[in-house]
Amino acid sequence: MNTHTMRTTRRDFLKAATALVAFPTIIPASALGADGRPAPSNRIHLAVIGLGSRGHDHLGGFMGFPEVQMLAVCDPQRKKAEAAQQRAEKHYAQASARGAYKGCAASQDFREIITRPDIDAVSIASPENWHAIHSLHAMRAGKDVYCEKALSLTVAEGRAVCDAVRRYARVFQIGTQQRSERGFRFACELARNGYLGTVHTVQVSVPGGTKLPVAPPKPVPTDLDYELWLGPAPWTPYNDLKCSFNWYFIADYCAGWIESWGVHHIDIALWGQPALMASTLAVEGTAIFPTEGLANTSLNWNVLCTPPKGPKLIFTDHKYQEHGVRFMGDKGRVHVTRGSIQTEPEELLEVKLQPTDERLHESSNHLTNFLDCVKTRRDPVAPVESGHAATTLTLVADIATRLQRKLTWDWTTERFVNDAAANAMLSRAMRSPWTL
Repeated sequence: MNTHTMRTTRRDFLKAATALVAFPTIIPASALGADGRPAPSNRIHLAVIGLGSRGHDHLGGFMGFPEVQMLAVCDPQRKKAEAAQQRAEKHYAQASARGAYKGCAASQDFREIITRPDIDAVSIASPENWHAIHSLHAMRAGKDVYCEKALSLTVAEGRAVCDAVRRYARVFQIGTQQRSERGFRFACELARNGYLGTVHTVQVSVPGGTKLPVAPPKPVPTDLDYELWLGPAPWTPYNDLKCSFNWYFIADYCAGWIESWGVHHIDIALWGQPALMASTLAVEGTAIFPTEGLANTSLNWNVLCTPPKGPKLIFTDHKYQEHGVRFMGDKGRVHVTRGSIQTEPEELLEVKLQPTDERLHESSNHLTNFLDCVKTRRDPVAPVESGHAATTLTLVADIATRLQRKLTWDWTTERFVNDAAANAMLSRAMRSPWTL
């Protein structure tokens, strides 16, 4: 049986199984390989695109599942791709006790990965300016996608990704993994089911940005495909700082911590109070930006979002309020962050949801949830629309602080009301040959 036929058979089986049962596929013992793992035809064949620290988290996390086979890794920096390849092959060699394994390809060009017919899904951990293009190319090639937050660099890019998920019927999980933590889910259920009374205020605070020094141009390292690192971003000379963690604070590649950290807690705010997305939002705020050096995204910000009906949202960095998400109602409040949840009164922590209460999608592990949904073809706990909404609100907040005036955001049209300058900031030109 050739590789293409093997993959098609497995997918047909999963689609048929979805029509018969509402649970993830259970692989019988007879289908297991000699190493106790599912047979190759029943594994989810995966690739990771982007191999910084987060990409290596994806690599190690997904390889921990016996039903996953890592077939390829990709990064514009050849040494990073080869190091990840060696890690994967060492993992499978040890797992099989055969002493050697050669089955994970390393590439600098993601197009070599997503066109492979034997790869079912990709995990994307590239910089934000690449997320939409990587996701769109993968889905058009028939791949399911796990994509790191934030979903996109612009609102227009995020809308294109949302439309593609539905057009191509792909499973898409955004990496807002707080949705797979019980504390965040429970806080949102308290807020949505009236246990806090009428919620009047939601407070969100995340880490602020950082400054970077001036970075003089330097020759491109011989193992880096700099064109594929820049991608759709404007061409600028290579330097030692930006092709690493520091890209988060350079607007060509990311809107900064207001976006890439903010999206986590903004997502929880929207999950707990959908009224914030019901119609329009008045958005106003201030921010402090670096005045010199390589970084040009906000260091601190204080933004107020007010819908016609429902709670106001106060979105800041740590300079202004305590880290986390706080839902405040006329009968109680809940403050939640990673590993901690507090309520006033304390008795709210003991609430048992009633059968008539609204219950949110339950997930205890973000990667497990994605893999289960690849099997069942259901939407995951963090579907693309949730990632787009949270990303959009962080970008809207950033635009309001840059223009230094009050704006009105319309969720239905995904446009600002009567503000051409603000609307011009909802998309960006892409460097050839990249397009949506």
